[in-house]
Amino acid sequence: MLNKKEQRTRRAAQTRVRIAKQDAARLSVFRSNLHIYASVISSDGARVLASASTVEKDLRTQLGAPGKGGNAAAATIVGQRIAERAKAAGVDKVAFDRNGFAYHGRVKALAEAAREAGLQF
Repeated sequence: MLNKKEQRTRRAAQTRVRIAKQDAARLSVFRSNLHIYASVISSDGARVLASASTVEKDLRTQLGAPGKGGNAAAATIVGQRIAERAKAAGVDKVAFDRNGFAYHGRVKALAEAAREAGLQF
């Protein structure tokens, strides 16, 4: 029987196989209990083109109290930032890699904010 982390990594691997066939840059999301991270990775997987997370100092001061990086409001800000940085790097269209996490809550908030900021996926 697989534990929770092994199940998530298995789902993530299946998703990455489908994304590799699309030959597009991917927006990879990782969430922990305290923070959320987003990276735009090149289609060959060799380079990180843009990244944003709640660990960044200016974002932590914007969120206020420590420990506020693990909510949907913080994920929305990270989604907007990753879209801005990806567009600055010349990437307009990406494949969304939710990294095996369920598409709700913080992951959904990040994705919708990135779409509203102009990133297509």
